[in-house]
Amino acid sequence: MTNPTSTKTPATVPTGALVSTHGTTTVSDSVVQKVAGLAAREIPGVYDLGGGAARAFSAIRERIPGASASAGQGVSVEVGEKQAAVDLQILLEYGVPIADVANAIRRNVINAIERITGLEVVEVNINVSDVHIPGDGAGTDPADTARVQ
Repeated sequence: MTNPTSTKTPATVPTGALVSTHGTTTVSDSVVQKVAGLAAREIPGVYDLGGGAARAFSAIRERIPGASASAGQGVSVEVGEKQAAVDLQILLEYGVPIADVANAIRRNVINAIERITGLEVVEVNINVSDVHIPGDGAGTDPADTARVQ
């Protein structure tokens, strides 16, 4: 016989955008990496992402028919069940205020990841690895710049 005045204790209801009573959603590291890379590239003053070796490999890959550059180049992430942390390695245009661009990148990356994935971004670390100077080897073929021809 049931007591009509007794209260049933509800089961623990999961919280968060990625967890519901109907199941959980897992977001892959590569998804967060691509979202962060694309969001960082949207900011004026960002010339490219990645270190010298990554950019060189990307340039070679772009010459291969059917191959495309990686949206996650220069981005490393750590993704948990509810949170993500991002590390970016960037190349900026010469003359842009680094602190302002870094803050704009950080805001845009956080907003994009949180809006698209539902993960909370706990940190975005930015390493400015180089500055692009227009005309400084851009678009030149290494064979054309050889010392002896």
